[in-house]
Amino acid sequence: MSDLTYVRKGFGLKAEVQDTLAADYTGQLVDMLRARDYTLHAGQTTVRLAKEFGFCYGVERAVDYAYQTRRKFPDKRIFLAGEIIHNPHVNAKLREMGVMFLAASGKGFDYTSVEPADVVILPAFGVTIQDFQTLRERGCVVVDTTCGSVLNVWKRVEVYARDGFTSLIHGKFYHEETRATASQVEKYPGGQYIVVRDMAEADLVMDYLEAKAGKPTPRPPLSRAAFLDTFAKAASDHFDPDLHLDRIGVANQTTMLARESLAIGAAVGDAMARAHGDAHRSEHFRTFDTICSATQDRQDAVVELLNELLDLMVVVGGYNSSNTISLAALCAEQVTTYHIADPDEIDVEGNAVRIRRVGPHHHEDEVANWLPTTGQLRIGITAGASTPNNKIGQAVARVFAIRGEHVDTTV
Repeated sequence: MSDLTYVRKGFGLKAEVQDTLAADYTGQLVDMLRARDYTLHAGQTTVRLAKEFGFCYGVERAVDYAYQTRRKFPDKRIFLAGEIIHNPHVNAKLREMGVMFLAASGKGFDYTSVEPADVVILPAFGVTIQDFQTLRERGCVVVDTTCGSVLNVWKRVEVYARDGFTSLIHGKFYHEETRATASQVEKYPGGQYIVVRDMAEADLVMDYLEAKAGKPTPRPPLSRAAFLDTFAKAASDHFDPDLHLDRIGVANQTTMLARESLAIGAAVGDAMARAHGDAHRSEHFRTFDTICSATQDRQDAVVELLNELLDLMVVVGGYNSSNTISLAALCAEQVTTYHIADPDEIDVEGNAVRIRRVGPHHHEDEVANWLPTTGQLRIGITAGASTPNNKIGQAVARVFAIRGEHVDTTV
């Protein structure tokens, strides 16, 4: 693509959209929390905010470029491949600005309505190489907001494929980022990938490769047919576990739980050593920590906050936001946790909240009388990397409103 049709560094309009961005996403209560050592007191209620939260650089950049695109092309049709980020409020704002969202179709997006005169924004998650090729052929303007941390994983997976290693990706096979990452293996003939959601699925891979080497396994290994059926949607089209588990390179979706990604990488390496020896592992196995720094920082900040005595945690972020789900899972291990997509989920008058239940089978539920209305209460709060500050602040305000307490907003 030429410089006229492919844009990755914005349009130089940051100053022109800055006020609009600030009006849409800045939160006064969050600024106050920062200024007061991440703490707000009112009556018998204390709210503690994790020291790393909300919008990361990659998200800020993606949203900024989307706003710049609308400013640059006020009269053009603008499409977005999926969602810019996984936050309902931000995506709703873009719809209000006239951005049209393209629906997923099979393994990619449906670009049949896109014409050469149109503009297509690629989300922070990126798109598959097939999607990119389709847009190239259509000749439209492409504004690429793919996060730099995601690009780093792509480079790692591409090198694995170049060197004949199967990419074992810790992630969610249906997630836009993981689909885009997995597609990078197709840059090389015979490139292969397999996606594992968690350690339990990684165990299935490890049992299979060890059993194939004639080694005992802690669990009965899957048959070849059962293995292919289990990973039918999570592996490359011609993946063969009898052929493609000999050389493995581990990568991950950047927003997964960091400790689990590291544990999976170490465990797979150990399994290869048990199957074939240390020399085989050194030559046939690679692993790198590709969790993005913002994801790691937010997880570390939550762990630090959980060292305090808290009565409950509120985690704000989209229900389809992987990094938010990881934060909620961390919190739920130690304290009652409410994952809300948006402060609108909190009913102040009825003291009810609609939440995403944290557990092996996530589901939405409404909880009545979730917040004690009397007595001392100490609440922790954090938010995923795609959650704007104003939504965090609105959630805090609703908590105080349910408690019937007024926050002093004077500095």
